[in-house]
Amino acid sequence: MKRHAMAKLVSWKNKVNKMPLIIEGARQVGKTWLIQEFGKTQYSNTVYINFDINIKAREIFQKDIDPQNIINKLELLSASKIDPHNNLIIFDEIQECARALSCLKYFCEQSPEYNIIAAGSMLGVATHTNSSFPVGKVETLSLYPLNFSEFLEAIEETRYKQALTNKDYNIFTVIEDDLISKLKLYYFIGGMPKAVLSYIQQQNMQEVRSIQENIIANYEKDFSKHINSASIPKVGMIWNAIPAQLAKEKKQWVYKNVKEGARASQYEDALYWLEQIGLVYKISRVNNTKIPLSSYRETAFKLYMLDVGLLSAKAGLTIQNLVDTNQELFSHFKGALTEQYVLQELKSCSLPYQSLCILLACL
Repeated sequence: MKRHAMAKLVSWKNKVNKMPLIIEGARQVGKTWLIQEFGKTQYSNTVYINFDINIKAREIFQKDIDPQNIINKLELLSASKIDPHNNLIIFDEIQECARALSCLKYFCEQSPEYNIIAAGSMLGVATHTNSSFPVGKVETLSLYPLNFSEFLEAIEETRYKQALTNKDYNIFTVIEDDLISKLKLYYFIGGMPKAVLSYIQQQNMQEVRSIQENIIANYEKDFSKHINSASIPKVGMIWNAIPAQLAKEKKQWVYKNVKEGARASQYEDALYWLEQIGLVYKISRVNNTKIPLSSYRETAFKLYMLDVGLLSAKAGLTIQNLVDTNQELFSHFKGALTEQYVLQELKSCSLPYQSLCILLACL
């Protein structure tokens, strides 16, 4: 499965004065697979440290912050010599070791020759609560679910991807129906790597949906593991309300639809947490399109989920709802799925803007 982010990693590797790289993204979007695959294909050896399960690795950083001393201890821990020019060091789930996160500053300043990539699923929360985050001493890269272009390539429908990439508009009249069919398939499967891989291997939509539901259940388990008990119900209510609010005619998020009498001030912390771990996107309304847009941002906003396939699963849509144009459920919910799809494409910035417009016009 190819990811466009791989090219960005190669570009980072080839920089003369590179800094340690932090990859951000929600759980199960493929961060660990991507950086391990990058290590396999671009380096002679990779030293992989997962701070979530490796207690000894956490202890190394608790006792020392000198880069060379840390390298010496990591060599003992991994039983391999670390070549600074030909080896990759991966710090996974780095939010579980705050000292390792802050220590990236010293690698940047004192030992920039080492190739270090850090990743974490809760980094959004960790970096806003940890005052020792290495600001200005690291580079960052955000990883999202597979976009439509990556999805087409994964299911070996490269002719459609090529047409979109080349802006070959003349051929769209020929492939329009097929392309719409593939887009609806993407609406159901989405871009979570495990769901896409399941479809490729088994072509079983029920299994795809089961995987999506399991991903959603695991996200919801994180609510209780990483936030205080008082905020859990509020986080859950916001998370569960997203599909219904997207389906409504009203063009903004309404707190009273989450709970009768609810006010923004009561839910701001819960919404902030969901944003920081990458499970939702808060998009503010702008009625004036002058530059800069941020100057004309209003208080009204809408919430979107991480992935269109997860939104489809959360809303209870079946593949028949999406494929059958006579299904009333899809006609009502189509706008929500299309908005979610466009958001994901703009986040990943993969397809030309004109191709996006053509795809939307076809629906």
